Amino acid sequence: MSAYVSSYLQRKYLLLMGVTGLMVSLDQVTKLLVHTQMELHQSIPVIQNFFHITYVRNFGAAFGFLSQAPTAFRDIFFLAVPPIACLIILFILKGVDDKDTKQTLALSSVFAGAVGNYLDRLHFGFVVDFFDFHYGKLSWPAFNIADMAIVGGVCFLLYFMFKESSASKA
Repeated sequence: MSAYVSSYLQRKYLLLMGVTGLMVSLDQVTKLLVHTQMELHQSIPVIQNFFHITYVRNFGAAFGFLSQAPTAFRDIFFLAVPPIACLIILFILKGVDDKDTKQTLALSSVFAGAVGNYLDRLHFGFVVDFFDFHYGKLSWPAFNIADMAIVGGVCFLLYFMFKESSASKA
């Protein structure tokens, strides 16, 4: 077997493929259910006055960032950035030790979330969001499983960086 093929059979790349496959599948199935079974802005209470499943179309990024930007800019930006981000993650992952499961899982989670939302943009031109948390007049912007994967992965990466930085200072 060539060195090129065996390098992609490393544990970290198998984890990347497994996490990405699982997270993207779960993300896309839930979005498909919401998109096909609910009307736009329809809201189903799960926990009254706290958590609803609400069908929202997000034309921007997280929390609606850039949703008011000109359509041509948004289209180019959101179709270019996710593949670039995925390439950067692959480049970073190349330097991660094959036994560093925590960092590999965190990077894989961000990668999977980027792919999940990118597929929506390619298919619909927007991202399907539906997790809707609120309390009284306070409301968190709706989000989806891909968003959770991205935020969770980034939080773990930041935690590992701070932990490693404080350990090296000690």
